[in-house]
Amino acid sequence: MFTKVMKRDGREVIFDESKITEAIFKAAKAVGGADKQLAIELTLDVLKYLKKVYNGRNFSVEEVQDAVEKILIEKGHAKTAKAYIIYRNKRTRIREAQSYLMDAVGEILVETSRENANVSNSPSAKMLQIASAASKAYYLNRLIPEKIAQAHLRGDIHIHDLDFYGKTLTCVHIPLGRLLQTGFNNGHGYIRPPKRPSSATALAAIILQSSQNDMHGGQSFAFFDRDMAPFMSSASEEEIYQAMEALIYNLNSMHSRAGAQVPFSSLNVGTDTTPAGRRVTKNLLLAYEKGLGHGENPIFPNIIFRIKEGVSLNPKDPNYDLFKLAIRVAAQRLNPTFSFMDSSFNRQYGDQVGYMGCRTRVMSNICGPEVSDGRGNLSFTTINLPRLAIRAERDLMKFYQSLSDLIDLTCEQLFHRYQIQAALKVKDMPFLMGQGLYLNSENLKPNDTIADVIKHGSLSVGFIGLAETLIALTGYHHGENEDSQVLGEEIVAFMRSKVDKAAERYQLNYSLLATPAEGLSGRFVKMDRREYGLIPGVTDKEYYTNSFHIPVSYSISVYEKMKLEGIYHKYANAGHISYVEFTAPPLNNLHAVEDILRHMKECDIGYAGINFPVDFCENCGQLGVIDTDTCPVCGSVKVRRVRRITSYLTTVDRFNDAKSRELSDRISHV
Repeated sequence: MFTKVMKRDGREVIFDESKITEAIFKAAKAVGGADKQLAIELTLDVLKYLKKVYNGRNFSVEEVQDAVEKILIEKGHAKTAKAYIIYRNKRTRIREAQSYLMDAVGEILVETSRENANVSNSPSAKMLQIASAASKAYYLNRLIPEKIAQAHLRGDIHIHDLDFYGKTLTCVHIPLGRLLQTGFNNGHGYIRPPKRPSSATALAAIILQSSQNDMHGGQSFAFFDRDMAPFMSSASEEEIYQAMEALIYNLNSMHSRAGAQVPFSSLNVGTDTTPAGRRVTKNLLLAYEKGLGHGENPIFPNIIFRIKEGVSLNPKDPNYDLFKLAIRVAAQRLNPTFSFMDSSFNRQYGDQVGYMGCRTRVMSNICGPEVSDGRGNLSFTTINLPRLAIRAERDLMKFYQSLSDLIDLTCEQLFHRYQIQAALKVKDMPFLMGQGLYLNSENLKPNDTIADVIKHGSLSVGFIGLAETLIALTGYHHGENEDSQVLGEEIVAFMRSKVDKAAERYQLNYSLLATPAEGLSGRFVKMDRREYGLIPGVTDKEYYTNSFHIPVSYSISVYEKMKLEGIYHKYANAGHISYVEFTAPPLNNLHAVEDILRHMKECDIGYAGINFPVDFCENCGQLGVIDTDTCPVCGSVKVRRVRRITSYLTTVDRFNDAKSRELSDRISHV
């Protein structure tokens, strides 16, 4: 009767009526049917219908499927029709995923995605991103429950690092001291403990690289000064300096993840007051201050200097001179950032709180010891807070109910992912687990699952765009209006309360994260603008504001900004950061930087950094703010521009469109 049918891509292929019979029979079997003859008879009815409707004209596969649904319903086979529709929808999702994957591969072959600013554009990076796209399609269509997958696809939530959903964990504070004292094996043989500073820092770089190859997030040494101190004895200042310089060179050049990145590394320092520990911190800062070979600003490591009364804060404290040096280096190089051990939520842990460059903080532990070493974030998922506010139409009860429901869904998703992660084996992460980096993993065997170990990690619910949320609910963000600030704190406190209850319910370390929004900030707002239109102050920019931050384009003093943002740090127990923007490197105004840091401490800030432009001419070495496209000294167009994005440093050329727009909107607070 028919010879050809049109595929969805426009191609004409040979018409095969047996495919209709097979599809009907499969649907019937799904609901308990077993009559192949009836499937053949229904196929004949479909063919008659097609002849009647199209009368010799071409028709498509889609139109054939419409005809099958119609005939099944008209002939009284409602259950079979429902099963057929479900099967058809599933096949549609698979096709869409395949189409998405092919489109994604085409884009990646031109240039790697800039959603992660420190991913290179190398062939290896492109290959990894193609694998990433395939993994995302698989997880969304085959593994993640449909209601959760749809919430991600709609933009209600964002599952971070979706491509690694069932492969590994996010990040970890590496117990560097133990690895250096005992030695380790990174897959090709035993590496003995070092004896001199240079070999100790060389092994530290290898440890960071090896661990990152097992994980999708950043790597941190929570006590770099303390853990390095034993290897400084009898070494000269020059030898220690050379070792720290070599470490910085390595961390900006040695590749991880098959050449896609250099290790995302963070070093916490500042509270070791022993002579050896102080020498480590001093020379690390001096080497970072000098920069790379031609004076370029290092991108890694992210150095985090701990500020603590009695240790480093005041002139009579033993490490006050190192605090002053840290300020001087930060005023030139953007790093170090600063963590505050005396904040209300860190004080109880002494100097044990470690931060990672991305702002991650892991301390409370419902399953064991409250320490930094050997623990990290397992995974995190962010809620689209502004969308809930838009939908609520200024009805606070409606907003809170939808927020409560979405947090519950997010916690359910995180638990689903946790169960998959817990079933992984030590051999799946041979360095991280096989070498005992994770807390209590020392005695596990290669085929053991990691369930009893990763319970010490954290599962984080993130949020973004508090400023836009408040504008949608009240007309003002929290920098503009005192009542909005009160509501902002109430919303974030509500989220923290929900997350704490999830920790009790699941008996896992659920926590609240002030999300570092790199690619996500543009994704959410683009989807919301398409659905809800252009809403002034909410969807009229290319990005949503980072977590609880005051909008970057809003004119506000640094002291008022820290006062307003400081309120939120105690709620975001999974991680937080606040920034201060300078128009230029404040090297000639170091006392102002110190005053600001002291004010941050008084505002109960947990973690903070100072921002300013760092531009470098690769031709003549000119360092400073270069406002033009060419170097004012030599006229070269080879100008390297370093900025901070989501807590890490990167070069501007790798910013995505949303973050590029945010960068152009930033105004100085000083």
